[in-house]
Amino acid sequence: MRYFEDAKHIWKTLVPKSGQADTVQGELIRVIERLRWESQNNGNGNWDEGFERFCDFLEQTLAVTPPFDEQALREIRADVVRLRDYDHRYLEDDLYDRLSDRAVEFHHFLGRHVARKHDPLQHR
Repeated sequence: MRYFEDAKHIWKTLVPKSGQADTVQGELIRVIERLRWESQNNGNGNWDEGFERFCDFLEQTLAVTPPFDEQALREIRADVVRLRDYDHRYLEDDLYDRLSDRAVEFHHFLGRHVARKHDPLQHR
C-alpha cells in the first residue's frame, strides 16, 4: 500500500466509531475496510444488500470520477466486480490496498473534505 499513513489518517479523523462517515473520503475508507473485514474474517457469511451497496458506492464514486486515467478506472471496476463475487471471497490484501490507495488519491485530488448524505438504506 503506497498511502498507508494517509489512509490511516483518514480512518482516524473521518471514520466514526460506528455508522456511516459524513464525508465521501471517510466513507470510501470505511467501505473498503468493511469489505476487507467481511471477506477475510467472516468468510462473507454476512453478505447482504448492505455489502452490495458498498460495492455500488465504490463504483459510483471511484470508477467514474477524476483523477483516474482509463487504465485505473478499468482496474477499479475489475476490483469491485471481484469483490461482488462473494461466494469466492478475496483473502489477499492487494485488492483492498489498491482500492484504499485510489481513495487516498481521490482525497488528494479534491484537496478538501466532501460532505455526503447518509444512505438511509445502508445499515452496515
